[in-house]
Amino acid sequence: MVFFRSVTALSKLRSRLGQQSNLRDSVRWLQTQTSTDLDLRSQLKELIPEQQERLKKIKAEYGKVQLGNITVDMVLGGMRGMTGLLWETSLLDPDEGIRFRGLSIPECQKVLPGAKPGGEPLPEGLLWLLLTGKVPSKEQVDALSEELRSRAIVPDYVYKAIDALPITAHPMTQFTTGVMALQVQSEFQKAYDKGIHKSKYWEPTFEDSLSLIAQLPVVASYVYRRIFKDGKVIPVDDSLDYGANFSHLLGFDDPKMHELMRLYVTIHSDHEGGNVSAHTGHLVASALSDPYLSFAAALNGLAGPLHGLANQEVLLWIKSVVDEVGENVTTEQLKDYVWKTLNSGKVVPGFGHGVLRKTDPRYSCQRVFALKHLPDDPLFQLVSKLYEVVPPILLELGKVKNPWPNVDAHSGVLLNHFGLTEARFFTVLFGVSRSIGIGSQLIWDRALGLPLERPKSVTMESLENYCKKAASS
Repeated sequence: MVFFRSVTALSKLRSRLGQQSNLRDSVRWLQTQTSTDLDLRSQLKELIPEQQERLKKIKAEYGKVQLGNITVDMVLGGMRGMTGLLWETSLLDPDEGIRFRGLSIPECQKVLPGAKPGGEPLPEGLLWLLLTGKVPSKEQVDALSEELRSRAIVPDYVYKAIDALPITAHPMTQFTTGVMALQVQSEFQKAYDKGIHKSKYWEPTFEDSLSLIAQLPVVASYVYRRIFKDGKVIPVDDSLDYGANFSHLLGFDDPKMHELMRLYVTIHSDHEGGNVSAHTGHLVASALSDPYLSFAAALNGLAGPLHGLANQEVLLWIKSVVDEVGENVTTEQLKDYVWKTLNSGKVVPGFGHGVLRKTDPRYSCQRVFALKHLPDDPLFQLVSKLYEVVPPILLELGKVKNPWPNVDAHSGVLLNHFGLTEARFFTVLFGVSRSIGIGSQLIWDRALGLPLERPKSVTMESLENYCKKAASS
């Protein structure tokens, strides 16, 4: 058994790439879509053979290259720092944050089509980018919007499955139940049962993934309206794009809320493959479970307090500050409350990240949105004060590698401002968004023929024996 430390080769590669940033930037802008083809599936069909050959070449030429070393700390520490997954749609840099197919969030905001000039990017555009690696035209995004609307039909038995649960069940429980019920219509399962050749696995996976992405806002809004709005359901508006329609289905038709939902869905869509929900979806799908089963599993991971449930905890914690101290809290009062939270054995939600070592760019773009649309909101002003107060305290503790705010530190306050005040529902919004990244990668998993995931596990006894033997040799 060999234990490696995951730094050397990969770090050197990233360093070389960083030194060539000007070249990288110039290449990145060549990704702009030049084809006039409005059909996403046909675009993928053209790209897949080239990427299959690329993967074969990597395996043939570099298959024995070591990406680093694994230590006992990594084995015992949640596999942090290990490089062990192929995830094509995005890459997370500890300092720069997430890049979607090479594009940063500000770059996506600049080049992806919006509903209006200068507006937030349409999530359909990001979906096209993640699947093809190319920036789509407005016409291509509009065509994809129309296709998603045509797929946004949810069978009655899905609603009945949700209705079988107590209305007091957590929104994520109801949401995941709805996704599992949707699985009945899986095209992948039907094709597999009929003996489809593995070279064509990606095709029914594409159908399932796009249908799932299209149906999720309908299912999510049904859960929201069932729990919080007396079950009064709102129909899809065929004139609206994906993000605006999601907002509409929930019951919010302020144009600014539509813009917020476009931004929210876009920035929450993907965060490379190692996070719990993305890794879970990939892992389950590697057993050839269809996208519905795989995404339902991913949602159950997202529902955990250490992952997607954190956005719920942030708003509740911020409101607890207001309840105890008031909206016009001073810096000293806020420091005292932060220390009170930490000394009680709890964490300050919304700060820190397992990979990032700087302020999360997803936080930063939400802050820009708030400064533009709700600069005087009291809770936004409180979030701004927390940005000044919390990091120095966490640094003083000396126990965290990243004291800076993450995406969850801001999203709840924005939603709250426009009337979506039910914090228990926030993780469902996250789940709808994450389907775009996970679904895109699942399509490529099948297109590239990625294998069943099966890492090796060890016992404490085997670790002890290995380490003793290594120390004595």
